[in-house]
Amino acid sequence: MSTGWRRRRGRQRGAVTAELVVGLPVLLVVTVGLVWLLAVGAAQIRTVDAAREAARAVARGDDPGAATAVGDRVAPDGVSVSVGRDGTHVVARASGRMEGPGGLFGFLSGVRLEAEAIALVEESGDGGTP
Repeated sequence: MSTGWRRRRGRQRGAVTAELVVGLPVLLVVTVGLVWLLAVGAAQIRTVDAAREAARAVARGDDPGAATAVGDRVAPDGVSVSVGRDGTHVVARASGRMEGPGGLFGFLSGVRLEAEAIALVEESGDGGTP
């Protein structure tokens, strides 16, 4: 009776090892996928911030070129900022592409990042029109 119990226990240990060997790569892929999603989320937030900062800068009266430079500093790599003015509104757009991690994880494709911000042009301090 004691010998049969030891054999079963030995087979169970082998099964646990096999499950671990199969489970670890799956766990690694899931972890990398979650980290990739977090990186994409953070890049999208920075893209929104870049568009907002550029729109606010032009609305305050800054030069559009300087405002675009501010937006480009805030934006993640691969994202460019453009600013336009439509009467009393400033529209800033930030767009670009974030590449996937590559290597063994080449199956995770890149994503498109886009954001748009609209700001009202502030009146000048002398009481005149903007």
